[in-house]
Amino acid sequence: MENITVLVTGANGLVGQKVVQQLNDYSFQVIATGKGNSRIPFTQNSVYISADITNKNEVFSIFEQYPITHVIHCAAVTNVDFCELNPIECYKGNVEAVEFIVQACEKHSSKLIHVSTDFIFDGLNGPYDEEAKPNPLSIYGNSKLQAEEYIAKSKISWAIARTILVYGVSKDMSRSNIVLWVKKSLEENKSISVVIDQLRTPTLADDVAQGLILMLLKNAEGIYHIGGLEPMTIFEIAMQVAKFWNLNTRLIKPTLSQAIQQPAKRPPITGLIIQKAVEQLGYKPHSFLEGLKVVDEQIQLYSH
Repeated sequence: MENITVLVTGANGLVGQKVVQQLNDYSFQVIATGKGNSRIPFTQNSVYISADITNKNEVFSIFEQYPITHVIHCAAVTNVDFCELNPIECYKGNVEAVEFIVQACEKHSSKLIHVSTDFIFDGLNGPYDEEAKPNPLSIYGNSKLQAEEYIAKSKISWAIARTILVYGVSKDMSRSNIVLWVKKSLEENKSISVVIDQLRTPTLADDVAQGLILMLLKNAEGIYHIGGLEPMTIFEIAMQVAKFWNLNTRLIKPTLSQAIQQPAKRPPITGLIIQKAVEQLGYKPHSFLEGLKVVDEQIQLYSH
């Protein structure tokens, strides 16, 4: 694969950072974009541009400066409750930004690999494969589905990676995730309420990046589910985190979704069936226990 220039959006986020790090193993030129200053260590192959992808001119300007052959679009407004309360900002970040990227890809004949979510499903009969019918319950889920539909109708070459409950750690982490939240809360001796009636297949951020890069290398087309191996309730996830770091499991209180007042509805049972990605891409995710070991090693690494 000669003369590849990859634009990575959301490069300061957890998955974006992992994608940029893993792309450094190849001889591709990497153009990383994010809001504000870069949080990633750069190599000679990568350039960082601070950009607002909800601004069409800024998106088009990147494509005019560099010969972008591929886009890995990780940027999104992912806080589900924020989206429910701020639908306009959610729509700008998750739909309009995608429209601008698709239009730029169309103009420059670039391929788009787009990150989507299990929240496009209603969670009534998961785990889901790629053919399952979407029916989002939240403004966030709806915005991500709208983006998928816009991409699918476009004239560009595209692939979509749906992912699910991503956890992990990176340098200068600005936001938490399920694993880090449970770990930090229990280390601070705080009692936490965790739902027993929502099921996911938790996914290590490094594995999502692996899946996205395999999609690029294999020139994948269409939709792939890039998730973890084991279906687990959020409560089971929290218990495993506590046991792994020898923290007090008695601080974890089981509860039901309806008891937690959250603005956005969550799909109860999702989980993604990853067979297609395993067979067609050679995708190999970590087990949850292996993923926690990776997180632990990286916490040690980043704390020095």
